[in-house]
Amino acid sequence: MSRSVLQPSQQKLAEKLTILNDRGVGMLTRLYNIKKACGDPKAKPSYLIDKNLESAVKFIVRKFPAVETRNNNQQLAQLQKEKSEILKNLALYYFTFVDVMEFKDHVCELLNTIDVCQVFFDITVNFDLTKNYLDLIITYTTLMILLSRIEERKAIIGLYNYAHEMTHGASDREYPRLGQMIVDYENPLKKMMEEFVPHSKSLSDALISLQMVYPRRNLSADQWRNAQLLSLISAPSTMLNPAQSDTMPCEYLSLDAMEKWIIFGFILCHGILNTDATALNLWKLALQSSSCLSLFRDEVFHIHKAAEDLFVNIRGYNKRINDIRECKEAAVSHAGSMHRERRKFLRSALKELATVLSDQPGLLGPKALFVFMALSFARDEIIWLLRHADNMPKKSADDFIDKHIAELIFYMEELRAHVRKYGPVMQRYYVQYLSGFDAVVLNELVQNLSVCPEDESIIMSSFVNTMTSLSVKQVEDGEVFDFRGMRLDWFRLQAYTSVSKASLGLADHRELGKMMNTIIFHTKMVDSLVEMLVETSDLSIFCFYSRAFEKMFQQCLELPSQSRYSIAFPLLCTHFMSCTHELCPEERHHIGDRSLSLCNMFLDEMAKQARNLITDICTEQCTLSDQLLPKHCAKTISQAVNKKSKKQTGKKGEPEREKPGVESMRKNRLVVTNLDKLHTALSELCFSINYVPNMVVWEHTFTPREYLTSHLEIRFTKSIVGMTMYNQATQEIAKPSELLTSVRAYMTVLQSIENYVQIDITRVFNNVLLQQTQHLDSHGEPTITSLYTNWYLETLLRQVSNGHIAYFPAMKAFVNLPTENELTFNAEEYSDISEMRSLSELLGPYGMKFLSESLMWHISSQVAELKKLVVENVDVLTQMRTSFDKPDQMAALFKRLSSVDSVLKRMTIIGVILSFRSLAQEALRDVLSYHIPFLVSSIEDFKDHIPRETDMKVAMNVYELSSAAGLPCEIDPALVVALSSQKSVRSCPNSPLNYATIFVDCEVIKDLPAMYYLLFWGLHNPICIFSGHCNNIHCLAKAINQIIVQESPFLTMDLLESCFPYVLLRNAYHAVYKQSVTSSA
Repeated sequence: MSRSVLQPSQQKLAEKLTILNDRGVGMLTRLYNIKKACGDPKAKPSYLIDKNLESAVKFIVRKFPAVETRNNNQQLAQLQKEKSEILKNLALYYFTFVDVMEFKDHVCELLNTIDVCQVFFDITVNFDLTKNYLDLIITYTTLMILLSRIEERKAIIGLYNYAHEMTHGASDREYPRLGQMIVDYENPLKKMMEEFVPHSKSLSDALISLQMVYPRRNLSADQWRNAQLLSLISAPSTMLNPAQSDTMPCEYLSLDAMEKWIIFGFILCHGILNTDATALNLWKLALQSSSCLSLFRDEVFHIHKAAEDLFVNIRGYNKRINDIRECKEAAVSHAGSMHRERRKFLRSALKELATVLSDQPGLLGPKALFVFMALSFARDEIIWLLRHADNMPKKSADDFIDKHIAELIFYMEELRAHVRKYGPVMQRYYVQYLSGFDAVVLNELVQNLSVCPEDESIIMSSFVNTMTSLSVKQVEDGEVFDFRGMRLDWFRLQAYTSVSKASLGLADHRELGKMMNTIIFHTKMVDSLVEMLVETSDLSIFCFYSRAFEKMFQQCLELPSQSRYSIAFPLLCTHFMSCTHELCPEERHHIGDRSLSLCNMFLDEMAKQARNLITDICTEQCTLSDQLLPKHCAKTISQAVNKKSKKQTGKKGEPEREKPGVESMRKNRLVVTNLDKLHTALSELCFSINYVPNMVVWEHTFTPREYLTSHLEIRFTKSIVGMTMYNQATQEIAKPSELLTSVRAYMTVLQSIENYVQIDITRVFNNVLLQQTQHLDSHGEPTITSLYTNWYLETLLRQVSNGHIAYFPAMKAFVNLPTENELTFNAEEYSDISEMRSLSELLGPYGMKFLSESLMWHISSQVAELKKLVVENVDVLTQMRTSFDKPDQMAALFKRLSSVDSVLKRMTIIGVILSFRSLAQEALRDVLSYHIPFLVSSIEDFKDHIPRETDMKVAMNVYELSSAAGLPCEIDPALVVALSSQKSVRSCPNSPLNYATIFVDCEVIKDLPAMYYLLFWGLHNPICIFSGHCNNIHCLAKAINQIIVQESPFLTMDLLESCFPYVLLRNAYHAVYKQSVTSSA
């Protein structure tokens, strides 16, 4: 097949445009990182900030690009020592600049080739060719502008070249051209305006082809609304019809990209503005829409000032300068409000679209174009707001603060989720569309072509064959589709048919181009949905606007109506990695870390906000629950009694106290209480937390619900401890029953959270409440177990020892005694059976076991003190050991004993502790019998049926289990463990514990008749109703029975009867009772 010398297939325009555009983005990424590194003192090359090298660097910059190294040895001498390090560390920077120069050469070569070929450009016909051509020009322009913004470029290049010359004896071979390029492009746009004079025809043709596309995309919100843009339900009869357009790919083309094409393009070929009204109108419309353009990431270009500076020195451009100034005023005055209204419209439009598609996902097939249009429109508006927020005058700042931006981002994410979820639905639809309709229409178009060269015919026939071979079964079988080859062939075909003198001119067969553009869109719906989502809705630019990103998030949380959309911000972090490029792999780790840290921060803040709301609700519920406590009913009962007896107490007109529950009586639906507001805010925020089960950010999986669970555990732990209201200074603490009521109210609120979020609140309860049964929690902080244990031991029982509190068995409680210094608490309110049961509920078996062990430790310490007393009296006790049956000798020896009162006191303390422990064990038994009756009965059965021949270790294990359940045992395992250290030398006949036993035996038994006489008649007169003594001496019996009688090998019940007959005890009780009856009469 004969072709002209410049054959399109040999020029490979499509391939070169594809490769150079991708390489251009990579070069932009590398230059951007160099600029940011040079602007950061921590990342800046050390040679540029070293004071010792400052003069040398200034000299190199001043003489750039020529450096006279031989004549300036003194100034450059310092660099001699560093030359090898300079070559090593600046190589990456230097060769990046060399790559930019080579990229420029390739672009200029390709542009010249395109001019020679006289390529036809029309965005509505040869879309891929025109778009890639315009993208390449903008990438090239942006690259040169960004290069000129690196202030240290001359220093870096000059330093490297000097080091290279000092090392190798000659300059780097690329340096002369590179240095000249840096000098030439000091003012890049001015230089490029000269450079693009020969390219003006091609460039202006491509830009003017936007005359139908750009104005249609740049409409006001009212025009969108009147046209019912993006609405699926505006015309129900056509809901199932496929969304069609002659310019399918132009419908979702980025508005931001088009504005850059128009503004930069017409600056480069500015002559057309004076001769073509269409070009001028396009340019003015773009200038009125924005005040700045995004060069790359967060690098912006202030278009009006730059354009005015460029045109001011061109003769005859006064009209253009006036146009620029008018457009600037229009942009400042109206652009902000126009875009604000667009965002407002898009919020409602995307919400409607997402709602309909979630209900009828099958519509994603015919209405896929609407989805990608909506995503593209919303993306453009968000990016516009982001770049203008920091670059607009403060007087119009209100138009650039959008507190509802989260809602728009959220609906974008919802549409993206629908596309990912229902991808197979879209594949089925478009596979049938391609094979059943597109293939037939394309085949007819090809058959009707008057001229169709062999190469073009082969390519188009392959298109038809590829589409005809498609079937739904391929989708059902999960076959992976790949139409990239087909799309590249169409790109090549556009290049072949768009050159001048082509046998088949695409300019003459526009229907073919428009049909193929539609087919290409349909193929993307089958194999490139993810790429389409990135193309139309990628918001990775937020990675470079961290401060604005965080500010938007905070505004979202502060506005209750927007908090339900806060999940959009962590979801945006999943976009960040899409902005990386393979030519700059070193930034992947940095961007990945930023995405992880931002996602973690957002989820953590959301969980904290939810936790605070839950805490406030719990506080309210605890207050309401507190109103139901028995202590608050006294006034109500008093009022009822007084009313019944017709007694008037209180002042007239005194308002009646509101009863609990009155807050639930609603007379007006419009009245909103604080609790209502809290529940509303919580439900909104929980919707966001529960929106996705997890999200993947840079190969890390985040689970929003786990953040909430973690925060709830921490706050629940702190709240429980806080609700004890323990004051170490005043030794005040909440009553167990009141704490239990508050904890139950708190748990009720937490259980209700399961209605909002799918979390396992039982796991929270298990983790927190089980930790509270231990001495310290997982963070090493004190728990309610340790607080209550310390309070009962150090406050209540210590006051018992001081004689301020007495234990009364009949009441099963400790009671305050009248003293000069009244106690700050009522012992009965902390030690009666209901409080002990509440304590058992709170601490559980583990906590009560810790309490028991602590009590036993105190008993052990008292026994240790008794041993010390034995050591003091060991000689007398040795004699008394053999004189139990000699009363006279025992009496004489008894008088020689010292610290007798201390023995009685310590034994009484032991009895008091054992009495308190018995109360705690009984309460624990009652609680466990209520909650786990079958398990308790099984434990009791084990205990009651231990065979006599059972090994003592096995028996002790059973007793330990029984004791942990609150059951009384023949042998108290906790007491055995506590006294085991004291009994370590028990085998020795002269051990202190044996003597201690004798001491106590002798002290107590020898004087039992006289002691009990004093107890029952005299200073120790008991309170008969309570069956106890004010000095707690009645607890002595418990100590003797449990420690002395059961443990001592010398003291038996027979000996006890011989020393103190039980009849004497019975008569004493009888006498006490008669005296109490007489005194009461």
